Amino acid sequence: MNSTSRSHAAERPVQISLGPVMLDGDLSIPHGARGIVVFAHGSGSSRRSPRNRSVAQVLRDGGLATLLFDLLTPAEEAMDLHTAHFRFDIDLLARRLVGAADWLTQQPETSTLRVGYFGASTGGGAALVAAAERPAAVGAVVSRGGRPDLAGAALARVRAPTLLIVGGHDPQVIALNRQALAQLRAETWLEIIPGATHLFEEPGALEEVARLARHWFLRHLRPDDVQQERQEA
Repeated sequence: MNSTSRSHAAERPVQISLGPVMLDGDLSIPHGARGIVVFAHGSGSSRRSPRNRSVAQVLRDGGLATLLFDLLTPAEEAMDLHTAHFRFDIDLLARRLVGAADWLTQQPETSTLRVGYFGASTGGGAALVAAAERPAAVGAVVSRGGRPDLAGAALARVRAPTLLIVGGHDPQVIALNRQALAQLRAETWLEIIPGATHLFEEPGALEEVARLARHWFLRHLRPDDVQQERQEA
C-alpha cells in the first residue's frame, strides 16, 4: 500500500483506563503498520497539539501507527492552567505513559507493534522515564525541544535508542540536552536544527523534526524484535 493511502488511516477515539482515571486519546493504525508511536505532549498542551498532530501525520505517511492522548484529565488540566503543577510532575506523566504502553500491548490490533515515544517539552523527560520502566515494550524515543534532564537517574536505565532534537536558537534547552546526553547509555543522537527556536515555528523547522523522527522510528521499531525483547525482559 502506498504512503498516500496509508495517510488516510481512520483516526478513532479511545479511552484508556489507568487506575482511578480515564484518559481520552486518538488512535490511528495504517495498514501494515511497522510500529506505534505514543505522543507525550508538553507543558500546557493536550492531544490536540497542532505541532504533534502535524508530526503524527508524517509518521502515518511512513506506515507508523500513532496514539495521541491526554496525559491529564480535564479537571487536572483546569488546575494546571493556574498552578502549572501537573506538567512538571514527571513521575505522574511517566506512569501514564507506561500505562498507555501496557494498554497497547493488551489490544489485539496493536499487541504485536513495537512502541515508540515522541515527547515534547516536559513530555520528553516523562517519555524517557517511561522507556526505562518498559524496556521490553519501548523500542525508540524521540524528544522535540524536550527536557530529558527531568528524567534524572532514569536516564542511565534507558535502553531504547533516543533521538534528541533541539532548535539551534534554544541555547538553554541545548545545554540541558547535552547534560542528559552524557548520562544516557543507549544509542543516542543529538540533532540541532539551525535557525529553529523552541517551538520550531520557523519555515521548514517542524517538517525537519517530523522527517528525522520518522527515520528514527522506522529504523528502530522493528516488529520482529517484539517477541525476542519480551522474552529477554
